[in-house]
Amino acid sequence: MTVTPHISVQQDDFDLQREVDKLTRGRKDIGAVVSFTGLCRDEGGKLEALELEHYPAMAEAQLNLIAKQALKRWPLTGLTIIHRFGKIEPGANIVLVVTASNHRRAAFEAADYLMDYLKSEAPFWKKEHLADSKDGGWVEAKQADTDDLKRW
Repeated sequence: MTVTPHISVQQDDFDLQREVDKLTRGRKDIGAVVSFTGLCRDEGGKLEALELEHYPAMAEAQLNLIAKQALKRWPLTGLTIIHRFGKIEPGANIVLVVTASNHRRAAFEAADYLMDYLKSEAPFWKKEHLADSKDGGWVEAKQADTDDLKRW
């Protein structure tokens, strides 16, 4: 069975259960579903919002490329990636990865792989808006995120 990943770059929020239901509805071949939802942190009360910017065609192309790489490595039966952009307040959703497979190991590993690549390779730029009304500036890439890619 050929799996077509569902990829969305959107400003609107998403609902985890709705996305899992869409992926699994009417399916009897799925034995495992793994999901990861990334949320905006308040950084100890300092952050008012995180603003994510992107180039639409570039971001969607990169997410599709990352999804296709995962589909080649693991026997997935379903895959959803949603990444939000715009101004996101602490506690709100930023990113969703849902993987489905016949067995749990493939679903877990693929979700972990996808998040490592999304964190380091997806073309999104983050700007902090601080609670004290000061401009927090652009968020720099973290070496730890780049190091995580070495596992794959």
